[in-house]
Amino acid sequence: MSGGEVAGILVAVFWAILVSFLALALVRLAQALRATTKLVADVTDQAVPLLSEASATVRNANTQLARVDSIAADVQEVTSNASALSSTVSSAFGGPLVKVAAFGYGVRRAIGRKGEAPERTTVVVGKTVPSARRGGRRSRSTSRSNDRSKKD
Repeated sequence: MSGGEVAGILVAVFWAILVSFLALALVRLAQALRATTKLVADVTDQAVPLLSEASATVRNANTQLARVDSIAADVQEVTSNASALSSTVSSAFGGPLVKVAAFGYGVRRAIGRKGEAPERTTVVVGKTVPSARRGGRRSRSTSRSNDRSKKD
């Protein structure tokens, strides 16, 4: 056997080993592709029903939101009607009620003073001031009396 024949045998063995490794790699790649194909098919089988359920849920939520929107519009209308009614009642009865309350207050004061002595008046520099005014404004009357005492 010559050196060329030995080199040819070595190259043939090397190529056989290389082809064996490549064949093994291709077999494993084919197995991985089969597993991936099966996984994608399983995911697709499960995803389609999930997507249809999600679509039904979204449709149901939209229906409920439409109902809530309708209810909110009704509540807004009722609120505006209540506000209008409140302002109408306030403008219609507010003034007369204040007048009735003032009249009642006046009647109570008049009844309360019935048993008291008649109202006294005080003369201040030629003017007559009712005692009710004099009692409510002591600081003015005291300042006037101080002014009067300064003049004397």
